[in-house]
Amino acid sequence: MLRTLDLILVGVMTAAAAVTYTIKHHAELKLEEVHRLEAEIKLEKDTIDLLKADWALLSQPNRLERLVNSYNGELQLQPTVSTSLVHAKELPMLKSQVPVPDITEAKAGAKAKPKVVAPEPEEDMMATGSVE
Repeated sequence: MLRTLDLILVGVMTAAAAVTYTIKHHAELKLEEVHRLEAEIKLEKDTIDLLKADWALLSQPNRLERLVNSYNGELQLQPTVSTSLVHAKELPMLKSQVPVPDITEAKAGAKAKPKVVAPEPEEDMMATGSVE
């Protein structure tokens, strides 16, 4: 009986060792994947930092002024007048808000007066983003 119990225990220990090795192997593969992903994240962060530095260099006012002066003859750039800036509420209506002309009046020969639909109060539809 003692030999049978010994053989069973050896089998259980062998199975436990195989399961332990399999779990260890899967854990090592996951650790390698984590290291790879961390390296990719670091590369992306470095790329973002490099692009931010490049943007800061390209958008320097002195550099832009030199470009404007050198290409002014070709581009014929003019300064923006402060009165030409508008808010989103001052822009023309959306296509969906354009009044539909009355067809019966147009057939009668009278000039069609479009029915003016009072615009519903809207949220500011102009979405702006930050370059950061």
